[in-house]
Amino acid sequence: MTGDLGDSIVTGRAVTAELLDRFPATLELTLAALLFAVVVGIPVGVIAAVKQYSLIDRITSVVALTGVSMPIFWLALIFVVVFTVNLQLLPFPGRVDVPVLSITGLVLVDSLLTLNLAGFWDGLLHLIMPAVALGTIPMAVVTRMTRSSMLEVMGEDYIRTAHAKGVLPARVVFRHALRNAMLPTVTVIGLQFGLLMGGAVLTETIFGWGGIGQIALESIYRRDYAMIQGVVLYGATFFVLVNLAVDLLYAVLDPRVRY
Repeated sequence: MTGDLGDSIVTGRAVTAELLDRFPATLELTLAALLFAVVVGIPVGVIAAVKQYSLIDRITSVVALTGVSMPIFWLALIFVVVFTVNLQLLPFPGRVDVPVLSITGLVLVDSLLTLNLAGFWDGLLHLIMPAVALGTIPMAVVTRMTRSSMLEVMGEDYIRTAHAKGVLPARVVFRHALRNAMLPTVTVIGLQFGLLMGGAVLTETIFGWGGIGQIALESIYRRDYAMIQGVVLYGATFFVLVNLAVDLLYAVLDPRVRY
């Protein structure tokens, strides 16, 4: 109740302090992964629904199924081998190689606040592989949910009426259909955000990201029970809060919920 979760038996520091130190790294990685999932997943899902049973729809379905089925640790290692070892395009491991003055704990934000463009670019390059690896499964889930919701909405009477009135097809899709199809998609995005913020154990460990997921695995290996309990409590609390925020967001997307 007071926020005192005890002290780590390994580091001797307060569990709350350790979690607060690791929180920005996990938040930055989660936001980047979720941004990738949303920016790619929603447009692809809409296109697949509009072009139902076309070649694009079939390719999208195969890609989404592959994304859901692909183990994160395997995809992460493939990225490292291809883009770091073979092509030498992206750095590995860690969050940044260029010194960045810590203000918020978010490398990209801190580098912009201090006008450290070299640090921003270096942090961005470090973020690409773990964000894409972590965001692949949420992207596939968002794509499938968006397609399914769009197909359901596209069959409604008001959509046919809009077409009959001569409304532009793009306006029908994005103004009428997509907004009403976003409720299930927003639910999925919120659930994925809560799960990822609980700690991306595999991704953070492989890329040496230094977030809550990595400290969770280290605590399990070291039998640091106070830290393990703190991580579990943090993950559960964050998941509940994210779900509450999603429920409140329903009223913004669907005015009927307010009544």
